[in-house]
Amino acid sequence: MQYVFDFDYKHATPPKELKGLLGGKGANLAEMTSVLGLPVPNGFTITTDACRAYMESGWPKGLTQEVIEAQQHLEHSMSRRIGDPDNPLLVSVRSGAKFSMPGMMDTVLNLGLNDKSVLGLAKQTSDDRRFAFDSYRRFIQMYSRIVLNLPVDRFEDLLKEAKKKANTTSDAGIPADVLEELVESYKSLVQELYGSPFPLDPALQLRQAIEAVFSSWNADRAKAYRAKEGIPDDLGTAVNVQAMVFGNRDDNSGTGVGFTRDPATGAKGAYGDFLPNAQGEDVVAGIRNTQPLSALESYFPEVYQQLMDIFKRLETHYRDMCDTEFTVEQGKLWMLQTRVGKRTGVAALKMAVDMVEDSHIKLSKQEAVMRINADNLDQVLHPQLDKAGGSLPQHGERVLLVEGLPASPGAAVGKVYFSADSAVSAAADGEKVILVRSETSPDDVHGMLASQGILTSRGGLVSHAAVVARGWGKPAVVGAEAIHITGDSFSVRGVVSVEQVGGNNPGVISQDLPERSITVKQGDFISIDGTTGEVFLGELPLVQSQPPSEFYTILSWADEIRKDKLGVRANADTAADARKARELGAEGIGLCRTEHMFLAQDRLPVVRRMILANTPAEESEALDELEKVQKEDFLGILEAMDSLPVTVRLLDPPLHEFLPDVESLAVKEATEGLTEEEYRWYEAAQDWREENPMLGTRGVRLGVVKPGLYAMQVKALMEAVLQRFAQGGKPIVEVMIPLVVSREELQLARGWTKDAIDEVVGTDETGFKVNDEAVKIGTMIETPRAALVADQIAQEADFFSFGTNDLTQMTFGFSRDDVEGKLMPHYIKLGLLENNPFETVDLYGVGELVRIAIQRGRKSNTGLKIGVCGEHGGDPRSIKLFFDAGVDYVSCSPFRVPIARLSAAQAVLEKQSIVTGP
Repeated sequence: MQYVFDFDYKHATPPKELKGLLGGKGANLAEMTSVLGLPVPNGFTITTDACRAYMESGWPKGLTQEVIEAQQHLEHSMSRRIGDPDNPLLVSVRSGAKFSMPGMMDTVLNLGLNDKSVLGLAKQTSDDRRFAFDSYRRFIQMYSRIVLNLPVDRFEDLLKEAKKKANTTSDAGIPADVLEELVESYKSLVQELYGSPFPLDPALQLRQAIEAVFSSWNADRAKAYRAKEGIPDDLGTAVNVQAMVFGNRDDNSGTGVGFTRDPATGAKGAYGDFLPNAQGEDVVAGIRNTQPLSALESYFPEVYQQLMDIFKRLETHYRDMCDTEFTVEQGKLWMLQTRVGKRTGVAALKMAVDMVEDSHIKLSKQEAVMRINADNLDQVLHPQLDKAGGSLPQHGERVLLVEGLPASPGAAVGKVYFSADSAVSAAADGEKVILVRSETSPDDVHGMLASQGILTSRGGLVSHAAVVARGWGKPAVVGAEAIHITGDSFSVRGVVSVEQVGGNNPGVISQDLPERSITVKQGDFISIDGTTGEVFLGELPLVQSQPPSEFYTILSWADEIRKDKLGVRANADTAADARKARELGAEGIGLCRTEHMFLAQDRLPVVRRMILANTPAEESEALDELEKVQKEDFLGILEAMDSLPVTVRLLDPPLHEFLPDVESLAVKEATEGLTEEEYRWYEAAQDWREENPMLGTRGVRLGVVKPGLYAMQVKALMEAVLQRFAQGGKPIVEVMIPLVVSREELQLARGWTKDAIDEVVGTDETGFKVNDEAVKIGTMIETPRAALVADQIAQEADFFSFGTNDLTQMTFGFSRDDVEGKLMPHYIKLGLLENNPFETVDLYGVGELVRIAIQRGRKSNTGLKIGVCGEHGGDPRSIKLFFDAGVDYVSCSPFRVPIARLSAAQAVLEKQSIVTGP
């Protein structure tokens, strides 16, 4: 097995298609070098196969010799040698996984420097000892942190002392002689902390750096990122060893990060950050505030034009927006990396639509649909700040503290926390959190994940905070230089504006207030706007945003693709939910839960009267009252969904859920005593109490015990149907019997339902006819037994609908309410389960039961309609399984409907093996 490939190796397959082997970075470096012929510093890639072998059993046999040979090829191509005292070659050692994981793994720069080669580096740069020793001290500090695992703060303390000695506040102001002393101080510190001298042998440096990058695949931050992004843990990372070029060599050098389109908005035109006389880490780490990419033209006009030409070639070649890193070394442009760039939801939608119309890229509509993911759609529905009101800390004033860079769109409101750990702890206690940092690093990922939004005082639009926040759809404001963080507070001297809210003189009353200082302490509320870069004091209300036109364009294309193949309905229990669902593209209601209607304050007492009834007359009176209010509920839903199917599930939960808690009543009886009514509740609650109510008297079993309850619901539904028919509407209803486990149960319940329908329709004078289009009767498949005897149950059913929440609970033997918080994180972390089965349907257990039930059900009833009404109906991976299994529609909560529409189309395309581009 070959473990190492040079960038200029001629692969039989285009390198960009070998990301599984070479990693994304290595594949694209090889593509730029061997296919596009772009100016790329030469190097070689150690494959993911080598990483996996290393993680399994240590350094792979034969890898050392392959690295030596690749190093010799690199040295020959660059006419320099690593560690050469006269003409040294320095290299970077970087990670590069199949899927982009920005900042999650380790990098070592300037490798190959030691006490001799540093002098050779100075000779190469016209005896620039300052540059050489600055590179050496950077290398020692980075190597010590990443490879030797030494604490960075001790090195930072020595750097501060060096600045103080040099009477400067910037790294660039430290002269050569002080840097030489700093290098010696660093080496002494390594000896003190590590117990051994700093390694000066370049071969040992390279071996240890490669091992450190391999090991960083399993760093906590990398594992947390993969868990969030759904990236498998067994892929491993490639390692790229590449000749160094220096953007910090002199004033004729610089470095930057560029996108071929704006990753925040999707607008055409180059976008990014640039820094003169700097290394790439200064840009991406947010250590220095950057200049816009357009500033490059004023420094290096010819280089800027060359870069724009390369951007055009890259976008045409990859047929997508590209993210690049580049360096200018003494006036020469070098491309260090490219990849298909991460983007916001707004940008993803705009780019996908624009690229269908772009004559150079020519995406098909199918490819455009495949470019969008669920997170993209979620992001465009992000809330925005309502700047007209809110809970304001200063009476009658809205204080705009600062304006930073709008790094990731959307708005967030929360309490300020200054460390990742404190943010996680506060979020675990139920608080809404805004993480505030000078700049974020990969070690802050868990805090970023727990936060509603992110605010940094340093960094540019491609800093770590910006890139990670955009990728996750977290609102973020970066580079807010006016905030000064000290411990557990930050201060702003010179707020942007104070606006009078309400009163006689609304509007801005003061702007640019240099004398006004405000301190925000940990636990105080702020509101951030990642779309504008504004940061406000206090809590401003959030309002829903308006999706861009491209949102509707993409979904209309998705609907064309999935038409007549996979429908999308919504789970909705009220008229308002039904209207929202239809607005978002639902093609009906797949689950209307009638029990939610009974929990309203005006209904609950009537339900309790029905439960407590001592005589048939009392029960009938309560049921008649419930029938009237339930009819009104159904009328609103049927009106909202006129001409679309509405599947009404008859009462499912056990009756004790409508009664007060037994334990609370028992305590009150023992301490205060109960009223006569409370005592009746207590007796009824004890009577209906069950040891395991989820497996007790619920669903169709409740109908067996209280048949009048189901009859009342069906009559209320049919009365609403008749009224809508009389009003000129076109109601289409489906009655769903829950928790059926046998043909005999459904046969009995179907008889009750038909009798109730006949009772209502038989007295009607509108001419309404009950037929298959008007009323269907079916059941939920929620238990393993129901799935296994689906051929028998289907003989009495017009349709099946899989209740995958309960089916998952009963298949695994998990109580969802108990295991998700306590057990599930351990199972996922230990690899005992690949996914949370309540989020993504279990492929081999629950999924197999779904397939069995569909096959057996349709074998005995060829016209059987089949849907899914658990929340899995809004999960993209689950939708693919359901489509492959043969369901007719999925149903999910209203706000997941757009995602279901998109995912349904993608499932159709994947089954048709549509080519989706690179």
